[in-house]
Order: sequence, then structure tokens, then C-alpha cells
Amino acid sequence: MASPLDPDRALVSPALLAWDQDGVPRSETYGDVYFSVADGLAESLAVFLEGCGLPLAWANRSHFVVAELGFGTGLNILALLQLWQADGPKTGHLHIFSIEAHPLTADEAARALSTWPELADLSAQLIAQWPGQARGFHRIDLPHLRVVIDVAVMEVEEALSSWTGMADAWFLDGFSPAVNPQMWRDAVLALVAARSAPGARAATFTVAGSVRRGLAAQGFSVEKRPGFGRKRERLEAVWPGLRQIGFRKVPPTVAVIGAGIAGAALLRAFSRAGLAVHLFEAEQAGAGASGNPAALMTPRLDAGGGVAGMLHAQAYRHALRVYHDETPQAILSEGVMQLETAPADSRRFDIIAEQDLFEPQDFERLDAAQSSDRLGESALVGGLWMARALSLEPSSILKAWLGPITQGAVASLQRDPEGQWSLRDGQGTGLATVDQVFVAAGAGASALLSDLPFVPVRGQASWTDSGALHTAAAWGGYAVPTRSGVLYGATHDRGETQTDVRADDNDRNRAVLEAGLPILAGQLEGHIIQARASLRATVPDQLPVVGQITDQPGLMVLSALGSRGFTLAPLLAEHLVAITLGHPSPLPRAVIKALEPGRFAERQRRRS
Repeated sequence: MASPLDPDRALVSPALLAWDQDGVPRSETYGDVYFSVADGLAESLAVFLEGCGLPLAWANRSHFVVAELGFGTGLNILALLQLWQADGPKTGHLHIFSIEAHPLTADEAARALSTWPELADLSAQLIAQWPGQARGFHRIDLPHLRVVIDVAVMEVEEALSSWTGMADAWFLDGFSPAVNPQMWRDAVLALVAARSAPGARAATFTVAGSVRRGLAAQGFSVEKRPGFGRKRERLEAVWPGLRQIGFRKVPPTVAVIGAGIAGAALLRAFSRAGLAVHLFEAEQAGAGASGNPAALMTPRLDAGGGVAGMLHAQAYRHALRVYHDETPQAILSEGVMQLETAPADSRRFDIIAEQDLFEPQDFERLDAAQSSDRLGESALVGGLWMARALSLEPSSILKAWLGPITQGAVASLQRDPEGQWSLRDGQGTGLATVDQVFVAAGAGASALLSDLPFVPVRGQASWTDSGALHTAAAWGGYAVPTRSGVLYGATHDRGETQTDVRADDNDRNRAVLEAGLPILAGQLEGHIIQARASLRATVPDQLPVVGQITDQPGLMVLSALGSRGFTLAPLLAEHLVAITLGHPSPLPRAVIKALEPGRFAERQRRRS
């Protein structure tokens, strides 16, 4: 199996379809249909839903997990959603994990699913969030149905190795073993077994001897059942053990420290999971780096395609959907021009534009003349046009996601013998006692988590309340539209901890603006300049710090987002809430491991 971090792996290939006269799509790659010509929906109900004992299997469950090999047109998922909508536990949550190596487009899926008008409403909701062509995990969130769907666009073995979940039910719906033997290999079935919860049930249309023997060899009890349509038989399989019964007894009490974008994203994620949160902030919402009048939402551009590339590509497409769907009022503009600033950038941007970690429409390589046209400036270098990148108004996002704030600086955290955490102020007065604490205080996290190698970085941004920007741009500095003018900068001073506004830093920002966008700099000459300085937290490897503090159960951190907080926070917050509740994470295992707070101590142990 190719490593998920291998930049030379084969690119994701989209589905190649042919359509018969009845509107049934056929894979030209495998020479097989996506669903029964007779009645695909009835087949899904009979083979997969009935085969997995649904809806009885999820009765009285607070959380139920279904995994599928072969997302295809999404028909099985729609049948499942229809049943969940009608017969799911009224306060339960459904998590679906599906895998697709050759993704259809949204238009192709819509055409295939139009056969069933009874699914029209659910189909429209699924198509609206249809996963793209980019390699990686894609999240579809249907909160009104209490459903989350993670679709892994990649090869099946890589996807199952990367997933953190344990399935209560399996839809084994790859193309026939005769035409797609890769889907049914023993290595794949071994991963299915490894990702099965006690008592999990699996269902499939095929009764091929290799599949029966493969499932049995892994420990499943396998039986043939009457088939659907022209197929005489189908398979049902049961994993050993007693399935979970009953709801989670008492949800954890939670405190979040910090009311910037990290804290706000945590409140959003907890709210969608149905949990209330105590939020503590020493000053006011957006007091730190999230308080500027505008922010860029762009991915880190990593030509290596490793963990950082995987993380930023997934976080970027997830954040795009979140902001467009939930806070469109916060979007100031779309499109950001990233200019070359070093000779190596030309080749680096070429590589990034071709990576399958991003969608085909995400990036466009431009030469110097094209960059000039895009910027309205006389650019001397080429660049990378990020067509979907956003300029955002932070205050609108914080207002939408934050709830009531308890004003107070948390100076210390103490864990009692019962495992609860006490939050105390500088005088030792208790502020709250909770089961879980999430430190999302930006640069302030270092005072509470002194064992982590946080380094403060001071940044001062400057802006005017007048002037017009042709398009947002970055080149070492940056320029972003605000509601009424232009924000630009910013300084980047490691180790600085003061946040006073400095005239010299405004001059530095002005010099950077003149170097990158001289026409804009001339237009802003004489305009009144405003500024603010704030601190960010960074760590030596320049990756976020996300997860449980080693040997401190219940103490979590979401920090070191650098200058990419508005890109990273929504996805990373959902990851933390998932692991808190024991749900499958939206992140691949390799990324989770790379972000864990314990990585620094582990590296130190290896060096010693």
C-alpha cells in the first residue's frame, strides 16, 4: 500500500461513466453498474439496511456508526438517511464513513439520483455538500438530521488505515469481486474487522466464495440470505461481541478558555453536538490575533504534500463550506493572489497547483502579465491565484459562534482526585469545576501549559478606513479588504510580548506594502492609519498543537494555529469534540499523530 504521505503516489482519478437508456450509470473502469437496473433503492433497502438489522440495531443508541466501501452515487446513504429520518432515535447521532476511489461529480450524482423523486429533498441536501475530487477526507454535515458523513476520496486500504472509527454496521458495496478484486482483498477485510465494534453487522450483495471465506477468516459469522431481484442470494455477517445498548449516561461538563477563533470554533462544534460550554476570557472576544478588522482564509502552501499539506488542504475545503453555509455575512471578498517572492517559488507553485490534495478549481498559475491584470498593479513576478480563498470579517464570525462569556483570567488549572478540573484566578479563587478543559487562549496558552514549547510572535497590522483594493494579495506581506478600507502588514517579531501600537511598525508595514503593491500604497498616501498589535503562539515545527495533554486526562489544547486560525480552527475543533465524545475524528490518523501535544516530549526522549 502506498503511504498516504507519499507525494509521488498516483493522483485521484474521477469516475468514468456511461449511461444506459434507463438512466443507470455504469463504470467504464470496472464495467459494472452502480445500482440495480430493476430498482436500486429497493436493493439498498433489502441488501444493506435489512442486512444490517436496521432500524432495530440503532434503537436506544445515542451514537451509531455506519461504514461503507463504495460511496458511488450516494444511493445507499440516502436510503439510510431516509430510514434514520423516519425511525432513528430522536436524540441520537448518526455517523457515516464512506470510501470512494473514483468520485462522481455532483452533476453526475444528481442525474443518477433523479430516478427517485421520493428522495428529492434528501438528495438535494447531499448534492449541496457533495464531496469533490481532492484526495483526502471530506465532511458533510447535516445537523438538522443529527448526521455527519465523512467521505474518504482515496484507495480503500489507505482510507481504512487512516480512519479512527469503529463501525456498528458495514455496507460492503464495492463493484463485483470479479471486476474489482482490489476492494475484496484479505488485507481490506482485515481492516474491516479491525474497525468493527462488538456485535457489528456487515451486509453485501455478493456471495462470492472468496468474500465468504475472507470474512470468515477474519472472525465474522457469515450466512447467505435470499437475494434481491435476479440475484438469488446475498451475505450477512456478524462480528463477535455484544453490541452497545443504551444512551451515554451523563454528558461531560466542559470549559473553554479563550474567546478568539479557536474558542469560537470549539463552541460551534460543541453546540452542534448538543453540549453546553462554559467560556472564559480574560479580556473580550477577539482580544488577541482574532480581533483585526479583516483576516485571510488561505491554506499553507506545502509542495511536499506531507502531513502539513494534508491538514491544510482538508481544513481549507472544510472552512470554505462552513463560512459559505453558516456565516456568509462575514465574507468580504473571494480570491487571493499569492505572489512569488523567491526564485524557488515558481517551481513550488507549479507543484502545488497540480497536487490532488486540492480541488481542480482551487489554484491557477499566472505569469507576470496575468498577475498584473489580476492585481491592477505592474507585477514583475508570477503568482498563484487562489480562486476560492476568502477575506473575512472576524467579528462577524465570533458574534455568530460565541455564546455568553464569563469575564475572568484563568491563572491555574488543578485536577482533583475524582478527575475533575478546577479553574482558578490569580488569587486562587475557584471559577469553575468541570470534567473537560480546552485551552484555546492563543499566546496565553503558554502560561497554563508551561511544558509545551510555545514561542510568542508579536504582529502589528495597519489599516485605513478608506481606499479600495483590487483583490486581496499576499507576498510576504498582505493586503486585505475591510468593510470600509484596506488592512495590510503585518510585522512578525518572535519573542516579543508587548502589544503597544508602534509608529515604527506602521512604517515597516508601509514599506512592505510599497514593495508588493506600489500603486495601492500610492493611493493610500495621506489616509489616516489605524493599527493594533497582538500575539500569536507558535511552536518549533510550525504545526498546530491539538489534543490531550500527555498524562492529564480531560485537559485539552487547541493552539499554535499561527496565521491560519480562520482556516484551521473549524476542522480542528470538530476533531477535539469528536474525541471528547468518543466519535470518529474527521482527521486521518497520520495528521492526528502529528498534532498531538506529546510529540515534543517524545522527540526529546528520542534525542536523549
